[in-house]
Amino acid sequence: MNAPLAKFDPKLDLMLERDIDVPVERVWQAWTTPAQIREWFVPKPWTIASCEIDLRPGGAFNTVMRSPEGEEFPNMGCYLEVVPNERLIWTDTLLAGYRPAPKPFFTAALLLAPNGSGTRYTAIAMHGEEAARQRHEDMGFHDGWGTVLDQLVAFIKQSR
Repeated sequence: MNAPLAKFDPKLDLMLERDIDVPVERVWQAWTTPAQIREWFVPKPWTIASCEIDLRPGGAFNTVMRSPEGEEFPNMGCYLEVVPNERLIWTDTLLAGYRPAPKPFFTAALLLAPNGSGTRYTAIAMHGEEAARQRHEDMGFHDGWGTVLDQLVAFIKQSR
């Protein structure tokens, strides 16, 4: 049984919800395969320098984002829930093995549901305080997460 998600709170949470015309199974694969994550996970011209996925509760979800200037930004996290083709929940509040992280920022939920031959795609970023939510929005949450979703769809379609 899946643990219920906290009710969406617009003061603390950000959401991107969209119907996309690629199958759930392909979206799941793109989200859970390091080689595929490297192809779409950050807005171009940014890249993913490395990706580590240990796809199980308590497993690592670590990426290193590289700017066009070559600066690298590590993102370390921990999976909390893994339900193939349905739910992927992770956080940067914890590191692999549920070790507390030094600077937590948010917990993310990816919810996937079949919609005809496509997918109802919902991504939620949950924050512990309003200031963190606002900082994430000011960083470009909607544009950035929307852009990478477009890149995800394009990647899946071109790799058919």
